[in-house]
Amino acid sequence: MESFSQRKGLKPVKSVIQVDSMDEDLRNGLWNTLFLFYWDLLNSKKYGYLISYYEEMNILFKRLWHLYFKWPLDTLDDYWPITHKQIKDIFFNFTWDEVYSFIAFVANNHPDDDWNSKFMDACNEVLERELSAYRFVGGVITQITSEEEINEIEEALDIPLKPVSNHLKTALDLLANRKSPDYRNSIKESISAVESICKIIAGKDKATLGNTLKVIDKKVELHPALKKAFESLYGYTSDADGIRHALMDKSNLDFEDAKFMLVSCSAFINYLVVKSSKAGIKL
Repeated sequence: MESFSQRKGLKPVKSVIQVDSMDEDLRNGLWNTLFLFYWDLLNSKKYGYLISYYEEMNILFKRLWHLYFKWPLDTLDDYWPITHKQIKDIFFNFTWDEVYSFIAFVANNHPDDDWNSKFMDACNEVLERELSAYRFVGGVITQITSEEEINEIEEALDIPLKPVSNHLKTALDLLANRKSPDYRNSIKESISAVESICKIIAGKDKATLGNTLKVIDKKVELHPALKKAFESLYGYTSDADGIRHALMDKSNLDFEDAKFMLVSCSAFINYLVVKSSKAGIKL
């Protein structure tokens, strides 16, 4: 059966949030970060573009040749323009996972740990901006968006209830806008998707989420922990200082906040659909 994304001609969630792929913008961003933190250090006429004149970079490249590529060390060309072209050609032919392996090796094998830490922070900015499912955590490239989370979003998008799917699609679109992501409104749309399905199940178009949850609880017997969790989330988003009634334009909300809300709301929607079906409620 085709997914919502396929039927509507949209990108699958797994492509929007780059899980097992890497588009040109992401690859270029990571290459540029390597260039700014490491490669550009060698672009000096003063030392004739020779790697051996830069002790720390010389150590890095010998480690790359010996431990990463596992090539004979005497094939490492000391003249940086030649080695630069060689490395660049390899990098842009790497598979997506090889790119991550490469930048992780560089980040852990340049002798200056403080510099490497700054490099990893800069990489994380690129990874967040380009919606990669991965981040540097403790010096290791770690997947922060799991297959299970992707599946929850896809399953919720596939529910044939237009008000619900429209809110979720908007939440995903706002999250995925790489030029100007709107995390605040993405969170609003995610919680609105939950409100929509709760109103449908409760049969109360004008009720708040808090009120509909009480009605639904009587119909399908919600798990107490889930009910309490979503009442708390709704309280947070409705609070005077929360998402819905923010008094200031500035916000410290980020990708992880919006993704968490999208995944959590999708999972709760899927849960409600199953519970309603078991209770004999037609949606």
